[in-house]
Amino acid sequence: MSTEQAAAAPLPEKNNPRIISGWAFFDWANSAYALVITVAIFPPYFLGIAPDTVNIGGVAIRDETLVAWGISLAYLIIAAISPILSGIADYGGKKKRFMRFFTTLGSLACMSLFFFDSPETLWVGLAGFILATVGFAGGIVFYNAYLPDIATEDRYDAVSAKGFIYGFAGSVILLVVNLAMVLKHELLGFDSEVSAIRWAFVSVGVWWLGFAQLAFRRLPADAPRAMPAGLLGKGYDELAKAFRILRKSRNTTLFLLTFFCYNAGVQAILFLASSFADKEMHLEKSKLIILVLILQIVAIGGAFLSSRLSEWKGNKVSLFTMLVIWTAVCLLGYSVHTEMEVFLLGGAIGLVMGGIQALSRSTYAKFLPENTRETTTFFSFFDVMDKVSTVFGTLVFGLVAQLFGGMRSSVLALSVLFLVSLAILAAVRVRRMAE
Repeated sequence: MSTEQAAAAPLPEKNNPRIISGWAFFDWANSAYALVITVAIFPPYFLGIAPDTVNIGGVAIRDETLVAWGISLAYLIIAAISPILSGIADYGGKKKRFMRFFTTLGSLACMSLFFFDSPETLWVGLAGFILATVGFAGGIVFYNAYLPDIATEDRYDAVSAKGFIYGFAGSVILLVVNLAMVLKHELLGFDSEVSAIRWAFVSVGVWWLGFAQLAFRRLPADAPRAMPAGLLGKGYDELAKAFRILRKSRNTTLFLLTFFCYNAGVQAILFLASSFADKEMHLEKSKLIILVLILQIVAIGGAFLSSRLSEWKGNKVSLFTMLVIWTAVCLLGYSVHTEMEVFLLGGAIGLVMGGIQALSRSTYAKFLPENTRETTTFFSFFDVMDKVSTVFGTLVFGLVAQLFGGMRSSVLALSVLFLVSLAILAAVRVRRMAE
């Protein structure tokens, strides 16, 4: 970035409580999609409507594999285009504009799921789910990039955790409303449980789009700059530049490898846990929603505890502890048989779910070059790692389920990713961390 460009884009005030709260409210808004749609409602709803196998190009694809690979496709799309978006945001000063675009895309696509009500509209549901996931993931690229702009390094862990706590709290509120819609659908005037779920899709889209406006009002305004020639290629150039800078540090490289492995497992579990409970344990939809609700409530405390543990023992010890728990979750998940065991396992997932995501983001921020202005580029690299690892994790999950005829083997396969991440993390010497 040139001196003229830097001068044209003054830094926002850091550690401003109003700005930080506004930033966290974006998590409050879009986490409703991540929880209610991708985790709690859509996967079992899809599995209930879709046939057990769907013929695609002469190949019989299992319904749970189709859900997993739909997520893979969505994240592959956003991984491919995020370098272009980050280049535009960095050189054109348009973080907020792109956050608005992806929020609008995602929320409207989410509302379109209302029209998915039968096997004949299967592709409407799958397309709406993929586009909504692209909107969700695309907005996160720019949301994450605001962290170094609005907070000083010593506040990264606390501010990052605050975002996740807001997200968990907001999504839990809407999930309770949606649970009431499903359980009391007749009392509330819905024709059936399916009708209530379809309107729940609409409620998530409205919540997402509506509460995001609070974040847009409080976050620093865009500072547009002149677009240089060849802008579309600059995103990939900047991604390559970020890679060259980051790989100079052995610790940074090892951390990113660790993150890739464990994030592949984490995201696959978070996206497909309800599918597992529905398909393997045959839990009723109302019980699935209650399970996810418990998971989210526990996650609020888990995010807080992970932040305190990182302050006390450092980020590495905190990450290591959570990865041990994730490994145990996979090993135990393979042999789970009773509803009580499912709920206990869900509680364990909640304990480490938010904490590992918040700590991953803040840990990576501490590896960035000091006083860098191109935060979107570096976080685009991190988000590409996030998306590609999500693609890898869900592809592996779906492939193992397809080959072995069930998701228990898929869960067991994910434990290998956590074990590998533990081995790599042991070699990381984390710098500039809370002691």
